[in-house]
Amino acid sequence: MGVFDIFWIFFMISMLQPLLRQQWLNGARQRLITKLEKDRGSRVIILIHRQETMSFLGFPFYRYIDINDSEEVIRAIELTDPEVPIDIVLHTPGGLVLASVQIARALQKHKGGVRVIVPHYAMSGGTLIALAADEIIMSPTAVLGPVDPQLGQYPAASIISVIEKKPIKNIDDQTLIMADMGIKAIKQVEQTVYDLLSSHSSKEKAKKLAKLLSIGTWTHDYPITYEKAKELGLKVSSDIPPEFLQLMRLYPQPVKRQPSVEYIPLPRHKDYKSSQK
Repeated sequence: MGVFDIFWIFFMISMLQPLLRQQWLNGARQRLITKLEKDRGSRVIILIHRQETMSFLGFPFYRYIDINDSEEVIRAIELTDPEVPIDIVLHTPGGLVLASVQIARALQKHKGGVRVIVPHYAMSGGTLIALAADEIIMSPTAVLGPVDPQLGQYPAASIISVIEKKPIKNIDDQTLIMADMGIKAIKQVEQTVYDLLSSHSSKEKAKKLAKLLSIGTWTHDYPITYEKAKELGLKVSSDIPPEFLQLMRLYPQPVKRQPSVEYIPLPRHKDYKSSQK
């Protein structure tokens, strides 16, 4: 066997490795999801957006909530008996308002009950979906976020503040148009949040919380912790089953450089040091 043959074999193995690893991950995910469904007597739906090596050459790409997601989640709900509860795992920075609202309304209509599980974070559109649930189960360090609409790279509330602070003659047409869109967007999102919350909260409480989350009270990346969510009156608990945290390990980030976090991935107990002697 010549050097060229060895190089060619090495090249083929390198090309196939990401594909084989992805096949193994897919199988492990399906096995764990099946186990969770049997143990909990529910339909488990996963909506996880991570940078993940998926292509044949191993190039990573980024994900957010889009129409494809809403189609798949709605299809999963339609395949679920109305009396069977749904557990939906959310790990997402958010995404399209339209897609998020479609998912949220479909979950709200499900008669069997809906539990949203947030292992780490569900921001923006992810929070909008979570508001449709009968219960939000968060890990102690997980966060939700505000749902105020964004127009391009700017928050709608910030664009509106421009026309409130400057004379109209000093504002260009594009800003005026964006402000008009912003006013409509905030009203629409506020009404949507109210509709989602009022199904399992008092109308007064739903109205107050819908406004707080929609009008730009905080920056869009403001972390609403478990404690803050409870203070706001959301139906949250911190009793997240460890299997859902285990599930997150099956959605790894691609390692194409020196990792910034590193540790031995084994449990460490109090008597570890003495047991090594």
